[in-house]
Amino acid sequence: MNLKELSKLIGMSQTTVSRALNGYPEVSEKTRLLVQTAAIEHNYHPNTRAQGLATGKSKMIGYVLPMSSQHEMLNPIFGDFLAGAAQTYSHKGYDSTLSLTDNDKEAEAYRDLHTKGSVDGVVVQAPRLNDPRIEILKELQLPFVVHGRVPGDLNYPHVDVNNRRAFFHATEFLLDLGHRRIALINGNEHLDFAQRRRAGYEEALSSHGISPDTSLIFADEMTEDFGYRTMTNLLDSHNPPSAALVSSLIMAIGARWAIEEKGLRLGKDFSIVIHDDDLSYLKNGGTIPVFTATRSSVREAGRLCAEILIGCIENPSLHPQSIILEADLIVGKSTGPYRGK
Repeated sequence: MNLKELSKLIGMSQTTVSRALNGYPEVSEKTRLLVQTAAIEHNYHPNTRAQGLATGKSKMIGYVLPMSSQHEMLNPIFGDFLAGAAQTYSHKGYDSTLSLTDNDKEAEAYRDLHTKGSVDGVVVQAPRLNDPRIEILKELQLPFVVHGRVPGDLNYPHVDVNNRRAFFHATEFLLDLGHRRIALINGNEHLDFAQRRRAGYEEALSSHGISPDTSLIFADEMTEDFGYRTMTNLLDSHNPPSAALVSSLIMAIGARWAIEEKGLRLGKDFSIVIHDDDLSYLKNGGTIPVFTATRSSVREAGRLCAEILIGCIENPSLHPQSIILEADLIVGKSTGPYRGK
């Protein structure tokens, strides 16, 4: 059904129906509700391209990914984030687009999107230390939201997990079980979230009088292979740890393979606490989780980012909104008391 057919059906002009659906203030609440109800009943969906021509808005949200990050499109964490955001985009009449660019041409890509009017706003993924994208987007006055944070000025819209506190509590949990040699298998430490997780881990060790041991700290791309190789090397070392924090479920799967390959029992001979993004198609077990975890839904983060960004687009005068999500500590089968050597 198109706008002309819907208008004829409810006996109103196309202009009135269009304005009612687009929230124009001169349309009465009674008329707005009547039109919205009819649109739902008859499965009417506005033509966003036509709306864009009429309003000067593209109704598109952009994601710019440098070539070095194109693996992110295959990453289930990014996939779940997009799924959460897409629910909000669909409800609000928006769509999204991904742009791949050379690593040294991110700024140019954002400027190009802005100049062409291709998008109404953008989502910044995987913020880095000293990330230049924040200042570029402020300069362009292009609405944006950051999934994560950049140290320093936080006067911009963002949604993040309290990664420092999550890994502080995770490390304390292992310390309370008697573990003292605790490894950290982390994500890339040029990314802000990984720095914050390391800070929480080191803070918890220091609060118990334990100096962080750099030989137990590893950081790289969060893959099963990295988890497997790192855990194998740790267990083969002359003084292996008895426990580890692992920054993702994906890496923890590889780490578990290495533990079982050595004939060790997870949760008995070796303990692991992970960060679980509560992925919809890669679950951490059933009623009792496989891994003890700090849990925070990345799908929910996607939904919140989309809501904040659309709010910035539709109400530019709003003060930047920020949300810091606290992770829950969920006890699973992968942790147990220190058993000694």
